[in-house]
Amino acid sequence: MTTTMTDVNILQESHDFSETILSSDVFNEYIVVKKKVQRSSEAQDMLLHFQGLKDQYEEVQRFGKYHPDFHKITAEVREYKRKLDTHPLIAEFKAKEKELEDLLNEVCQIIAHAVSPQIKVPSGNPFFDQSSSCAGGCGSGGSCGCG
Repeated sequence: MTTTMTDVNILQESHDFSETILSSDVFNEYIVVKKKVQRSSEAQDMLLHFQGLKDQYEEVQRFGKYHPDFHKITAEVREYKRKLDTHPLIAEFKAKEKELEDLLNEVCQIIAHAVSPQIKVPSGNPFFDQSSSCAGGCGSGGSCGCG
């Protein structure tokens, strides 16, 4: 493959663009909160405990409702997940993570549509994707314009 000046320019522009994202407020706020979570022994203990529960849950799922601890483990995972999601620091982290994800999804869509409006860019769950004209599979075979 031969590298041309166009290729070099594109690489340089993409590098500059990534530096812009890395210096954005959204990214910096994400990093600050991520470090807070990493430094918080309480948050780390909770995340470690939840990982253990998830491992138990995966083991129980192998047998489904026939596993003797199915209901107990399933309920315990749901309860602890709720506790984890409502912890102030972890909730803040998840919010900042979502903001960063939204920014990156928007950038991907802008770049893809600059090439061609027909390019489909996966950006998460189509049922919750606000930018989609179709709420995730209308079943009309594309007649609504989403397919």
